[in-house]
Amino acid sequence: MPISLQLRAYQRQAVNNWFANNGRGTLKMATGSGKTITALSVVCELYKQIDLQMLLVVCPYRHLVTQWARECEKFNLQPILAFENLHTWQNQLSTQLYNVRSGSQSFLTVIVSNSTLIGDGFQSQLKYFPEKTLIIGDEAHNLGSPKLEESLPRRIGLRLALSATPERYFDEGGTRSLLDYFGHILQPEFTLKDAITQGALVHYLYHPIPVELTESESLAYAKLTQKIGRALLFRGRENAGLASLEDNEDLKPLLMQRARLIGAAENKLKALRELMSTRRETTHTLFYCSDGSPDVGQRSNLHQLKAVAKTLGVELGYKISTYTAQTSLQEREVLRRQFESGELQGLVAIRCLDEGVDIPAIQTAVILASSANPRQFIQRRGRVLRPHPGKDRATIFDMIVLPPDLDRNTLEVERNLLRKELFRFVEFADLADNAGEARMKLFNLQKQYGLLDM
Repeated sequence: MPISLQLRAYQRQAVNNWFANNGRGTLKMATGSGKTITALSVVCELYKQIDLQMLLVVCPYRHLVTQWARECEKFNLQPILAFENLHTWQNQLSTQLYNVRSGSQSFLTVIVSNSTLIGDGFQSQLKYFPEKTLIIGDEAHNLGSPKLEESLPRRIGLRLALSATPERYFDEGGTRSLLDYFGHILQPEFTLKDAITQGALVHYLYHPIPVELTESESLAYAKLTQKIGRALLFRGRENAGLASLEDNEDLKPLLMQRARLIGAAENKLKALRELMSTRRETTHTLFYCSDGSPDVGQRSNLHQLKAVAKTLGVELGYKISTYTAQTSLQEREVLRRQFESGELQGLVAIRCLDEGVDIPAIQTAVILASSANPRQFIQRRGRVLRPHPGKDRATIFDMIVLPPDLDRNTLEVERNLLRKELFRFVEFADLADNAGEARMKLFNLQKQYGLLDM
């Protein structure tokens, strides 16, 4: 353990709970609350107690592999980074596995990306892993997909999963498989409220911004909502409750189309222009864009990202850069430094900033798009609330699309769909420093759809 490191009480409790559960379990901890440090503390304790021989960390993305490497080095570990080119790590791994098994090396750390884990090159090495190995699944919800779950090594007995949102969206079977492998969610869960109360995350102001659909978007929205209603009736589910929505495969494409339409709503640019024209001198702002096209026939494009970058950079003269999956690791590091120093006022990003990216200097977030998936929303808010020197409080502007006027039959379908989406806004408003003001902005929408019980 680094001498300077002092675990918080909830982190110590998480370590104790994992040991009490016989070396298995899932830590459900709010984004930004120190899951990595907690997990590495488990490693230190295991090394002391049983002479642990090997640590295997599995991460969904390349940038998380390098981020974990930085944290591991603080604990005097020299990890092998197994991602991208097979030739850069395979010989190193074979040699060090032999050294550990023969007793000439006391410890081995390997950090592997999800895509490398499932490859033959890595799978062929698993049989040589020593008996005293711990596997840590970071952002473990990703490991519930069939292909990844099947690739997890069964011979490793010590298992720890980390995620703010271990439950997989629309995939109860995948969630079950994940928890069967790593172990159940350990109590108590560490929530966003806990993290703010205990100082692990900063306080925040929350400003919902209502956005109306255009006429053509309203027509498309109504048609999709009608189709969703018909699909529910066709399946004999007159009550469009939550269980039936999550249980209905036919609905997923329709719900995705509808979410894409909401995400790329045209008037969000107008709302952004109005907001940022009064904030031209501000810095450390992150803009979250939709990764979907308004044309539902296209799977994904950078339509909104480009439009937002043009509005901010060209029209308003705001110094920004874009941050996408195509941004190289080296370039990401440069952007992070420029953002922290204030040389760049803002970053315009899509989904690649959701999981694990650590830019605590973010003071303000403008969320132009969130999917209905609660995980994405939880990841994003945790990203913004990380503590940083001089950062007392964060500010979040959240664009909420107002549903158009619908006929009575469609209205009931909409009410059930909206209940789920509105839940996250209400929850986030309640924890804000300006809770009363934030809730009032949501009040009219709740009243219109008879959702005042939330």
